Amino acid sequence: MITTILIVIAVALAAALAYAATKPDTFAVRRSATIAAPPERIFPMIDDLRAQSAWSPFERDPDMKRTHSGAAHGRGAVYEWDGNRQVGAGRIAITESVPSSKVVLALDMFRPFKASNTVEFTLDRVGAGTNVTWAMQGRQPYMAKVMSLVMDCEKMCGSQFEEGLTKLKILAEKQPTTIAAE
Repeated sequence: MITTILIVIAVALAAALAYAATKPDTFAVRRSATIAAPPERIFPMIDDLRAQSAWSPFERDPDMKRTHSGAAHGRGAVYEWDGNRQVGAGRIAITESVPSSKVVLALDMFRPFKASNTVEFTLDRVGAGTNVTWAMQGRQPYMAKVMSLVMDCEKMCGSQFEEGLTKLKILAEKQPTTIAAE
């Protein structure tokens, strides 16, 4: 009887591991929000990594160690953090910055797991407002495929993007309508 149970468990586990191997080698998460503000008002909140702390859903550890280096904003700006289990440790650097339309970042996670992903924000004018899209893509190694059998990473990460976009919307829409010249 116990042998039969162990065989069934082993077969089920082998089937689950085989199924995980068939999952894609890459992943992508994308969320969008329409914000009643022009791209010129929203862009600085994304292009300045210090400003992102006001709306980022990942700033959950008040004791997190934060380091900014490189450029003040735009290409070359770098933010590194080391926090509790909830936020982990990592580094994000702006690799491309197209004023009022796009910011591309390289995200390297060190803890709780290692990962290197590309994050992209795009801003598209829609009438008097802006459609902001937050996307992330990267490799999905085998262990991530196995984890996806019990966790919906797209849904979990996507809900964090939605939270961040909601906070960004609130901040951008409450700013005065006049934009100072740079």
